[in-house]
Amino acid sequence: MNKLFYPRLAVINIKKNSKTYFPFILTCICTIMMFYIMHAISINKGLDGASGSESLKTLLFLGTIVIGIFSAIFLFYTNSFLIKRRKKEIGLYNVLGLEKKHIAKILCFECIFTSIISLTVGLIGGIILNKLMFLLLIKMLNFKVSFGFSISVPSIIKTLIVFCSIFFVTLLSNLFQIKILKPIELLKGSEQGEKEPKTKWIMTIIGLAALCGGYGIALNVKSPLAALTLFFGAVILVMIGTYALFTAGSIAVLKFLRKQKNFYYKTGHFISVSGMMYRMKQNAVGLANICILSTAVLVMLSTTISLYIGMEDSLKLRYPRDIMISTRESNKNQIQKLDEVLNSSLKNNKVNMKDKLYYLDNSFEAVKKDGKFLSVKKNLGNSNISMIEAIPVSDYNRLEGKNITLQDNEVILFSKVKNYTSDTINIDNKSFKVKQRLDKPVSSLNNAMTDMVDTYVIFVNNIDTVGKNGFKEYTIGFNINGANKEILSISDKLNKKFSENKIKVNAESAAAGREGFLSLYGGLFFLGIFLGALFLMATVLIIYYKQISEGYEDKERFEIMQKVGMDKSEIKKTIRSQVLMVFFLPLVFTVIHIAFAFPMITKMLAVLGLKNVNLFILSTAGTIVVFATIYTIVFSLTARVYYKIVE
Repeated sequence: MNKLFYPRLAVINIKKNSKTYFPFILTCICTIMMFYIMHAISINKGLDGASGSESLKTLLFLGTIVIGIFSAIFLFYTNSFLIKRRKKEIGLYNVLGLEKKHIAKILCFECIFTSIISLTVGLIGGIILNKLMFLLLIKMLNFKVSFGFSISVPSIIKTLIVFCSIFFVTLLSNLFQIKILKPIELLKGSEQGEKEPKTKWIMTIIGLAALCGGYGIALNVKSPLAALTLFFGAVILVMIGTYALFTAGSIAVLKFLRKQKNFYYKTGHFISVSGMMYRMKQNAVGLANICILSTAVLVMLSTTISLYIGMEDSLKLRYPRDIMISTRESNKNQIQKLDEVLNSSLKNNKVNMKDKLYYLDNSFEAVKKDGKFLSVKKNLGNSNISMIEAIPVSDYNRLEGKNITLQDNEVILFSKVKNYTSDTINIDNKSFKVKQRLDKPVSSLNNAMTDMVDTYVIFVNNIDTVGKNGFKEYTIGFNINGANKEILSISDKLNKKFSENKIKVNAESAAAGREGFLSLYGGLFFLGIFLGALFLMATVLIIYYKQISEGYEDKERFEIMQKVGMDKSEIKKTIRSQVLMVFFLPLVFTVIHIAFAFPMITKMLAVLGLKNVNLFILSTAGTIVVFATIYTIVFSLTARVYYKIVE
């Protein structure tokens, strides 16, 4: 047999199956490009030296790992669709005289050709777009780095290793399937799953329980720290519930609809329900994948957009003034020495201090039991742990321009704990009367913990009367005239001066904080865009393949419908009813998932400093609208492909 016979036949097969092969190759190209770009940026030496570059590189490298793992799973999944569509064709080759070893050679050449095309175009595209993506990242982070056009050889090698391995494993899987199946099984390979599935009540109940459990955790989580701990457990429960309900619950619903005579015995509904019933096992997994990927896209984009846009709000919360100085050396002599060194240093550098704030605080952890608080030296993982922060009422009066006097057994209280309504607060068996409750925190205070755990800020006459083992801290904050560069310089000089005078302080500037925030939030936003695009592409491809799969499986059935007298308009109406029921169900579930996850996600964002819930609502709503629009466009385009197949 001619040596070129197998390569030629492989090329003919790829061309003949272009409707399914082209989207697969395009997906391979895009994932290869994304992997190369992400890896190349993560090892780009141009980022070295920039503030927060190490954490940014780590973040991008983790993104590379996620892209690699997802690419392997997703390409293996789409390959299983391709080989299923090809089984009949391969079985025909076998019947016509080609041995399985000959068919294996054809599949090998097909894999080689698609791999070469994907890797070549993907790497070239990645190399070309790498600089553009790097420029975009630098713009987002406001980094000033030197760079030029370069080709990352380590990234090329890593990309070749990862994707050659993926292509090789998918080829082995295809060859194994061909080897174990008989010709008759190959001929009917794409027609499997025609038996009516049974109603799996146990799986349906498990799915409902898992989904309710995940939703319950999301709705009832009390603090951001608890949200971080429970988030992945809730995600796993929701994923289990989604797969179980799409697989078993959908069948139970369809059988319920079949029992509703007024609904079922209508032409469109009859065909849609009965048609979906026989293939629901195959449809369900694909639809659940669409739902989970869609949820991942929306969560990633809405959270990273909110963090990036709300960065200035987070910065102001963390740094109420341009420069913030804090020290644990809080007795009068130490405070006096710190003030003297600070004023002297600012005077020598000809810097004027303005909008000065200063206060003492004593913060400590306490376990709440029977409405009373008992201070503890160390958090032992108790779920009832609270944070208490005591501040002199004199500092409160100065910060807020008030003139409130307190008795030794009286406090002013601020807390976001809604169920704490008592008129007294008992700390270490000392009872204090709550003279006044504050509706909002004192804006000048750096109360980063108020949203992390149950926090109680009390203003008292003497902070030494509570929390004897607490952490006492003296904080000074002030603004200066100057750009970020001058603020950074003054902050560095102050730290040096304090060190020379052996004063243990931590002087931070909003300018330095901004660089760190940009590095973290900008990196997350960049990664969110990348992974969001990857998951969106996967969602589109699954929808496309499911439409094609549905079309080929329905073709013969709709030919029968035309023969028994149904006209094209009735068939088109039936198609629309079926496709709408199938492909918009994941979108509905996605929005429901997001709605239930919203309270938990807002608490997790508080850990990263974002407390602007309205911003997150707008970001989430906007992301849903854009995604639903794209989803509808994809649905409309793929529905046309479906109709062309069955028509």
